[in-house]
Amino acid sequence: MKSRPPVTLPLIAPNSPLGLGTDGLVFGCDYNPEQWDRAVWYEDVRLMREAGVNLVAINVFGWSHIEPRNGEFRFDDLDEIIELLHANGIGVNLGTGTSSPPPWLSTEHPEILPQVADGTTRWPGGRQAWCPSSPVFREYALRLVAATAERYGSHPGVRLWHVSNELGCHNALCYCDVSAAAFRRWLRDRYETIERLNHAWGTAFWSQHYAGWNEILPPRATLSFINPSQTIDFARFSSDELLDYYRAEAAVLREHSELPVTTNFMVAAHIRTQDYWRWAGEMDVIANDHYLDHRLPVPHLELSFAADTTRGLAGGDAWLLMEQATSAVNWQPHNIAKAPGEMLRNSLTHVARGADGVCFFQWRASLRGTEKFHSALLPHAGVNSRVWGEVTELGAVMQRMREVAGSRVQSDVALVFSWESWWATDLEAHPSGDVKYLEQVHALYESLWASGATVDIVAPGASLDGYRLVVVPSLYLVSDEDAAVIDAYVAAGGHALISFFSGIVDEHDAVRPGGYPGAFRALLGVRTEEFYPMVDGRTIALDGGGRASLWSELLHLEGAAAVVRYAEGPLAGIPAVTRNDHGDGVGWYLATALAPAELESIMRRALAESGATTVAAIGEGVEVVVRQSDDHRYVFVINHNDHEIEHRYAGVDLVGRATQSGVSRLAAGAVHVIRQDRERS
Repeated sequence: MKSRPPVTLPLIAPNSPLGLGTDGLVFGCDYNPEQWDRAVWYEDVRLMREAGVNLVAINVFGWSHIEPRNGEFRFDDLDEIIELLHANGIGVNLGTGTSSPPPWLSTEHPEILPQVADGTTRWPGGRQAWCPSSPVFREYALRLVAATAERYGSHPGVRLWHVSNELGCHNALCYCDVSAAAFRRWLRDRYETIERLNHAWGTAFWSQHYAGWNEILPPRATLSFINPSQTIDFARFSSDELLDYYRAEAAVLREHSELPVTTNFMVAAHIRTQDYWRWAGEMDVIANDHYLDHRLPVPHLELSFAADTTRGLAGGDAWLLMEQATSAVNWQPHNIAKAPGEMLRNSLTHVARGADGVCFFQWRASLRGTEKFHSALLPHAGVNSRVWGEVTELGAVMQRMREVAGSRVQSDVALVFSWESWWATDLEAHPSGDVKYLEQVHALYESLWASGATVDIVAPGASLDGYRLVVVPSLYLVSDEDAAVIDAYVAAGGHALISFFSGIVDEHDAVRPGGYPGAFRALLGVRTEEFYPMVDGRTIALDGGGRASLWSELLHLEGAAAVVRYAEGPLAGIPAVTRNDHGDGVGWYLATALAPAELESIMRRALAESGATTVAAIGEGVEVVVRQSDDHRYVFVINHNDHEIEHRYAGVDLVGRATQSGVSRLAAGAVHVIRQDRERS
């Protein structure tokens, strides 16, 4: 390895809450120097310094570059770029390079390739063409990890290990024979005896009883509906199998290095295959990738939800946004460029909700390959572009806001979110194929957002101490133990709002008899006989003048009081929204999908009765989130509107470096981050 030149402009300091050595907040990017001539590297690093970049992810897709042939390692280029970044005071987030196998590996060992549910193979040519259960793939991948960690494990420029990349983005579910054998091993560990599995899966139905473990397969394509319990367990297995792979890489890294280890989660509307509640405890730093999804009605609301969920995975601690886009992505049906100011607004929304760093894919826009039209910090148009101007502006803002690092988001409202319930709710053969779990989660979250509540996202069974209101959207699958946590919370004085299709089945997808909503009947004081889903977008009038859609129930009061009733149709006069005193607390039940205005009205009432903290309404499309340190409050006022708004938060704005007092004006699409001194008791 070449001798190291001196660091000439240090951007690295030892006081980052993320433990990465950055001075305050991280501002970073992915970089793929293997796509560029060496002369470009030096220009890139010069511009990174100009932009204020202090952490760069490299070697994310480097396998074929550093091991071009089996067992032939070439680290010269990686040596050079790490030294170049370090010499310029830029920390390295070093990828293990294992995300996609090189062509020589799949050529020599085609058995590593994944199979989909119909039994067909998925071939090389894209990325992640490997079976998560393949011992052959793991052997070669861990050999690469060991060689990389041994070489760079103590390099002073390396700040973070990045295992693989977006694990499970494309290959989370593999149905090959190797995966089938691994699935059977996982099931034996879970159930111990074949009869316990038969009971859990309800195999008395359709003559599915198993006489031995060897008879069990993954839920491959069938001529009819597949056993739902089998499908849910296969989803659990698949998430655990990728997690086990992560652990294997992390263990090798820790043999050679004391640096923190992570991988980038994908908490987003279109990814659901990993149960990140099970993954989070394995990460030294929680990191997430997030891209605006323009297929959603209001993309920035999903951004806020994803950020809050990532903070929940971090247990309220600092987390890192590993990837986002400066402008358009390349993989949606319509890849829409961000409007002026939107990149800064999106970035500071993540910071408002607990991120102590924002990074981008990628540094320089590619000229070839699938992602050549994916935006970058340095676009095809170069430095003479709006995007570059906004990049340098954001870098300066992140530097001015460095004191925000280490402060925490405060919330006394929780929303229970479950990847397992997501898998189970969206299965086939349910009362309505129109009920999608994430849509119901988003609906209740957006109502809280509009009501001025900052929300902690928590796992089923998590402690609810300290929360004034707990919101439970369509928790179809829930164990008795996790349901009991919510029941006990309410009985002890908490307030909970639970929406329809909750508590129906246990963790094995077995229906709880005696009436719906099953696990939550006593808490809510209601019993439902039958579901009456609505079809073709039909709506039904409510007695308060509003309307509901999607779902209704033949519901009986068993202690609860009716708040809203249906005003027409076969269920006229039947309660649609109820309120129940349970112990010292209150349980609300939404037995239908309320229109946004009606839902917000109920949510505001539930928030007010619970005593939960909300911010004063400034106007529709305005987001206000508070982070606190020992000495300061940082009030993020984010204007998502195309018009100017006014607010009355006084203090120093860290974005514009101006003192705000009285009535402050915030331009369309702009952000204020107001620093206020905290009063000492």
